[in-house]
Amino acid sequence: MGQQKKAAAKNYQVRISNNALKNIDEITGYIAFINNQPINAIKIGDKIFNSIDRISANPLAFKECELLRTKSKMYRRAACLSWSIIYRVKPGEVLILGIIHQSRRPVNLLPLKKLK
Repeated sequence: MGQQKKAAAKNYQVRISNNALKNIDEITGYIAFINNQPINAIKIGDKIFNSIDRISANPLAFKECELLRTKSKMYRRAACLSWSIIYRVKPGEVLILGIIHQSRRPVNLLPLKKLK
C-alpha cells in the first residue's frame, strides 16, 4: 500500500549577532529591574526565542523589512509582541541582526546591514 513520506522540515542554521543578544538583554533587564517584573521578563525572553525558532523553521514566511530593501529580499522582519526581530537570510543560514521596539522610529537600521 502507498505510504506517505513526510518531508522533514529543513531548519536553517540560526546565528544571533552580539547586537541582538545585547538587545534581548536590555529588553529583559528593563522589564525585570526597572519595571520590577522578573517573571514577565522571563516570559518575554522565552517568547522572543520561540519567535527565533519559528524564523529558523521558515524564514521566508515573514515579510521583507521595509527599511532594508534589497533585490534578493534577504532582510526580513518578524513581529514578536511589541518588538520586531530583524534578520538576514542566506542559503541555509539566518542571522538575527537586532530586536527593536515597534514604537521606536527605526531610522538607524542601516548599520544592521554591516553586522556579520
